[in-house]
Amino acid sequence: MKYLCLVYYDENIINNMSAAEWQALNRECEACGAGLHASGKMLGGNALHPTTTATSLRIRDGKTLITDGPFAETKEQLAGFYLLDARDLNEAIQLASKIPPARIGTIEVRPIRELDPEKDERFVQHFA
Repeated sequence: MKYLCLVYYDENIINNMSAAEWQALNRECEACGAGLHASGKMLGGNALHPTTTATSLRIRDGKTLITDGPFAETKEQLAGFYLLDARDLNEAIQLASKIPPARIGTIEVRPIRELDPEKDERFVQHFA
C-alpha cells in the first residue's frame, strides 16, 4: 500500500540553524531517501521551498482567489514529502520514523486512496 509522509517543521528552527547544521540535515535526508529508494520502499519525494514562495488558490462562487503564502498560519509548515510503499500502517510508521526532520518537527503518515472511477461507487453514482 502507498503512504504519503508529509514532513512538517517550524521554519524558524531551520532559519536559526548554522550553515553546517543545515548541510548536515540535508545530507541525512539524502541518505535516508537513498536508503529507502534502495530498499524499494520509496516511490518518490522532494523537499519544498519555504512558505514565503507559496501561493494558495481557492475557487468560491466561480471566482478564483489567489493568496500569497500558505492557506493557514501554523506553527509548523509543510516542508516536503516522501511517498512510500509499505505492507501496512505499522511498516509505514516504522519507515517514517527514520526521516531525519522527525527530530525537529512532525511526520504525518497518510494512506493513499487510489483513484479508480470504476471501483469508486460514489464516483460512478455521481457521474452516471
